[in-house]
Amino acid sequence: MTVTLEQPAPGRTLTRDPKELLNAVAPHIAELTVNVFDSGMSLWDREVALLLRDHTMVRDMAERILGNAVIYVMGSIENPDVHLGVGKLVDIGVHQLILDTPVWWGICRLYNGGRFKHHAPFIERRRDGLCLRTGDFLRSQGWAIDEELWAIDGTDCSPCDDKVPDSH
Repeated sequence: MTVTLEQPAPGRTLTRDPKELLNAVAPHIAELTVNVFDSGMSLWDREVALLLRDHTMVRDMAERILGNAVIYVMGSIENPDVHLGVGKLVDIGVHQLILDTPVWWGICRLYNGGRFKHHAPFIERRRDGLCLRTGDFLRSQGWAIDEELWAIDGTDCSPCDDKVPDSH
């Protein structure tokens, strides 16, 4: 489901469609462009293909995970003062975006004002319900989250650091 905002709040995107948001990054990729674009795939299809290459899952699950990873990343960019975190499944998609560094830099250029969005997790997972609160928060911001993916890990959340500026 796509939710389109009439007039976005400052710092928010006009669309809430993860596929559109990721594909919009393409013109902002400056490094290793041959590697990224040689397949002729959209960025969405590229990231899904990389998830399928590296993880045992069907395409539908890869798309669900990637979509919610994009939602989480955009939520953390749009709300840098709000502490957010993901569960293990959505974190697979977040890591996919970060590991494809030309795409990650493109995301940072387009949506984070050119500032690098750091990823410096703690070792221990959090078990304080942050994952569930994050899903609720993202939904309140107009994102159509996948309820099942956010609930499956429940209180077992990624060990994100809320003390590092511009981190997630």
